[in-house]
Amino acid sequence: MKYFFTVFSIVFFMTCSAFSQGKVIKYTVSAGETINQIAQKFKVTPYDIYELNPDARTSLKPNTVLLIPNNSGKTASVKKDENLTKKTGNTKEVIHEVLPKETFFSIRKKYDISEEDLKAANPFLEKTGVQIGQKLVIPAKGFASKSGSSLDKKAKDKGTEKYVYHDVVAKETKFSIAKQYGITIEDLEKRNPDIVSNLPVGYRLTIKGTAPKSENTTSVANAAKPAEGKKSAETSKKVTTYMEYQVKPKETFYSLGRTFHLTQEELTELNPSLSEGVKEGMVLKVPSGYLAPVPIIVKEEAKQTEKPTENKGGIQILEKVKSADPEVVELSKKRGQNERKKLVLLLPFNIAKIQNDTVGFANRVKTDKFLNMTLDFYSGAMMAIDSAKTLKLPIDISIYDSQETKSTSNIPSLITQNKLQDADAIIGPFYQTNAETTANTLRLHNVPVISPLSKDSANPIDNLYQSIPTNDVVRNTVFDYMRSKNGNIVAVVDKKKESVINYIKQNQKGVAFASLTETGGLDVASLKSLLMPNKMNYVVMETANTAMVKYTIKALIEAQKTCQIQLVILEPNSTLDTDEIYFENLVKLKLMYPSVSRESDESRVLIFEKEYRLKNKVNPNTYATRGFDVTFDTMMRLVQGKTYQETADLMTTEQVDNKFQYYKKEDGGHANKGVYILYYDSDLTLKVAN
Repeated sequence: MKYFFTVFSIVFFMTCSAFSQGKVIKYTVSAGETINQIAQKFKVTPYDIYELNPDARTSLKPNTVLLIPNNSGKTASVKKDENLTKKTGNTKEVIHEVLPKETFFSIRKKYDISEEDLKAANPFLEKTGVQIGQKLVIPAKGFASKSGSSLDKKAKDKGTEKYVYHDVVAKETKFSIAKQYGITIEDLEKRNPDIVSNLPVGYRLTIKGTAPKSENTTSVANAAKPAEGKKSAETSKKVTTYMEYQVKPKETFYSLGRTFHLTQEELTELNPSLSEGVKEGMVLKVPSGYLAPVPIIVKEEAKQTEKPTENKGGIQILEKVKSADPEVVELSKKRGQNERKKLVLLLPFNIAKIQNDTVGFANRVKTDKFLNMTLDFYSGAMMAIDSAKTLKLPIDISIYDSQETKSTSNIPSLITQNKLQDADAIIGPFYQTNAETTANTLRLHNVPVISPLSKDSANPIDNLYQSIPTNDVVRNTVFDYMRSKNGNIVAVVDKKKESVINYIKQNQKGVAFASLTETGGLDVASLKSLLMPNKMNYVVMETANTAMVKYTIKALIEAQKTCQIQLVILEPNSTLDTDEIYFENLVKLKLMYPSVSRESDESRVLIFEKEYRLKNKVNPNTYATRGFDVTFDTMMRLVQGKTYQETADLMTTEQVDNKFQYYKKEDGGHANKGVYILYYDSDLTLKVAN
């Protein structure tokens, strides 16, 4: 009891002392508030709040009183026991010890110093990067690196220069451009409000000054369009707007970057709290417009009458589901005949459930992931249909609500009532069992049924086409690629990855496994002994263990001095998308992996993405792009002067994100082996391996 009273007295004294000096503020938590929101409100970091309120890490209840550091007199909190201070004349330099998950960028932001100054004070950072446990010299305010001084001098010498322009080239980002000119992304966007949601190649940015842009300056709205003569475009004025986004479970910098088309540095620039990593529940500031719900109204006709809509460009849509006309996507393909074809889409809108839902459609869209997936796929399919209108393809398209769950659907009645046995191709249903039922029912009529989303291995049905490659096909493709390069294949696999170990042993003979220690860690000596100096060594790494990942990468980078090495993963690995794994090391090892989709900057891909944004006020996600690719690919196959079956046997096609390379399975049916082998090149971009 005496001990408890002593401790309580010390804590009370320290708290009172802090209050007396005006260093903390009392704040009462409101219902639904998070630490991240409170930190943003007071312009401090979550770490600052946790330091004064340790219990807030585990729970944060309404009406809890928090102590908030008064940040008016300082820019960052620095732990005394972790950071030493040394005096130099009339200034102070801080010695900062690098903590886990800290990055070069987060340290710069913490102490409010420039990249040049930090590197000038710590020259070894150019070679080693930031490492846990390093002691960094943080230069005092007013310190200026030599390079910075010379730049300032040059700037003064060019006093007559009133403005600076920069023309965007391929692969550049807002972060790289801002870094090049020593400004912030916010400053860049203020001078160029058109680039908030997009940064097209060829756009002329104003970096410095206020001089008007020349006639050849291109606005964002026109930069992505094909050139139309030598017309000048007037830059439109757009206001930068932002929205709040709450981080969902298992989201990472990589997934957030894909969603909002921002780099990790750009996200952290907007949200300094991200310097401590991505945490569930965080509320982030992001450009508005990316996550607006797709504005599609689903409506089922009272009677299943085949009453065609207006014939536009050779397409008759027998609509069971209505939608506004999407913007035109200018894609062109050769076609071989004018005989009209009939395409059917069976999509699980489950309209009856929506009509009977007392909660309402808007709430259903927010909570029903399957409905969201259906609407996204449908929005992409409608973009494909509108492209077909532009090309005047002779196709009649019917869209039916399949009303499906995993075990039920209304497909038998749809087939009977609408004579679907006369269709030239059917896309859907979504669930594997329903797709197989549809294919079996139409087997005697030889109607091709394309399964658009299932990754399962299908039962042997001659007229069933699996459009997504199975996991084994994806894995086989990357091993086939490595063998085609006559590579030496070595596997580093965690004991917990039993399925991967069994797959390699059963299907990929000749692959050598690196030994593990008794505790399950990597035996580095064993790994290095398996590498060959005269061959390309492909090291397949499958583990979610951060320590094993770090040891493997470190060993491979050391071995690169004497061997050619490329790091390979067989499936997405979220461990690689953490601050503890340095991206530059993955680039050095040219990280390679198989993928059923790609990232392309081809003009037709950029056009599709732009037109989708114009139509739906949101970037196309995986399901929307899938809807476009499967639908457009099917339509183009139907107008080649051959049957769908013949084109599947003869033609490999490539759309926006997906490749379709069908093959006949030994036991019957068709599957897709269209897989991309992607790798990170030295210019930090993803490329497709030959």
